Amino acid sequence: MSHTDTVKQFAEMLYRAVPRADIAIRDWEGNRYGPDQSSATLVLNHPGSLRAALIAPTDLSAGEAYIYEDIDFEGDILAALYLGNNLDQLRKQPRMLAKALNLVRSLPNESNRRLHRRPRLSGRLHSMARDRQAISSHYDTGNEFFSLFLDPSKTYSCAYFLDPLESLEVAQQRKLDLVSRKLLLRPGLSLLDVGSGWGSMLLHAGKNYDVVGRGITLSHEQFEESNRRFADVGLGHQLAVEMKDYREVSGSFDAISSIGMFEHVGAGQLTTYFEKMFGLLKPGGLMLNHGITTRERRRLPRLRETFVSTHVFPDGELLPIENVIQAAEDAGFEVRDVESLRMHYALTLRNWIANLESNRERAIKLTSEKTYRTWRIYMAGSVVGFETAGISVYQMILAKPNTPWQFGRRWAVAADDTAEAGS
Repeated sequence: MSHTDTVKQFAEMLYRAVPRADIAIRDWEGNRYGPDQSSATLVLNHPGSLRAALIAPTDLSAGEAYIYEDIDFEGDILAALYLGNNLDQLRKQPRMLAKALNLVRSLPNESNRRLHRRPRLSGRLHSMARDRQAISSHYDTGNEFFSLFLDPSKTYSCAYFLDPLESLEVAQQRKLDLVSRKLLLRPGLSLLDVGSGWGSMLLHAGKNYDVVGRGITLSHEQFEESNRRFADVGLGHQLAVEMKDYREVSGSFDAISSIGMFEHVGAGQLTTYFEKMFGLLKPGGLMLNHGITTRERRRLPRLRETFVSTHVFPDGELLPIENVIQAAEDAGFEVRDVESLRMHYALTLRNWIANLESNRERAIKLTSEKTYRTWRIYMAGSVVGFETAGISVYQMILAKPNTPWQFGRRWAVAADDTAEAGS
């Protein structure tokens, strides 16, 4: 059987298993398989492409086949990744799955990933030195690169939408203000922003609530850019970001925000993280912890490599929400409020993907083809994860148990939400 015949037979099996697949396949000779009209096309660049993507049948193999150009996705990359998600149904048909994988294994054992070394960190897991390497590998990709897909505030976390069609900029400003409202910020209070990114939370709180803000980051580029932004708007005396690990922070604060940071902490350090935050929070203060969680409850081997853990967020760990709540309460906190922002993050990512794709040439010039492909497929995969509820994101309001109670819900609702505006 020729290699093209093998691909044809695989495609026939695929479309029988997923009859409504909105993706076509085109091989290296230009042969097309699947629907005449589709939102996406999987392009096999050489006879070993399919094997490179599917053997071993993991997201790491598929992701590396894409970033190293064994395969391409033309059109809507989300349609392509939804097909991959649907292929999980094949696991329920072990005979068909075995036959499909045997077909793929008969193709040439060729892949471009053999020409590349996987990134590796050194040192003890979640030591301060290793965490600095992990953060730098992701966030020091270049400020201008991130500006190509983030909104003007440079907020690298999920926005808060009241309408799926509204702009990302509006939704991000609403999220920053919602965090400020949930923390009951007011003039003169001190705010610690843990993992402060490019300073968007501190800028919003300083401009609109007149707080004294301090941020910490392990990214040198974020550190420099944040302090430059504060100085540019005349808030350099009031706001500052330091290059520090959360374990190195001292002092006490009226409010603490941690937005999109605790995923980097690690399961083994989670109680330590919350104990540190508890110690930094003044009596009567509030902490907002905003982070991604998983709905996966099975015990997976710690050393299992995924595409995201290898190429995007090294050493990042997602935990079920109940584990996070337990760690916070074990540290002494009382959980006052929990809100899921799952679909808000899916919408945010869809905006980021569209922005990145529209700036493809500039992104590649600033970084590389591999970096562009890595961010494109990681964000698209994350959309699928959020939209299918494989992962979620929660905002938790944490307080010391003797903190005065806030009655009602006005403090936890965006100012322009109808629940607030109509009251």
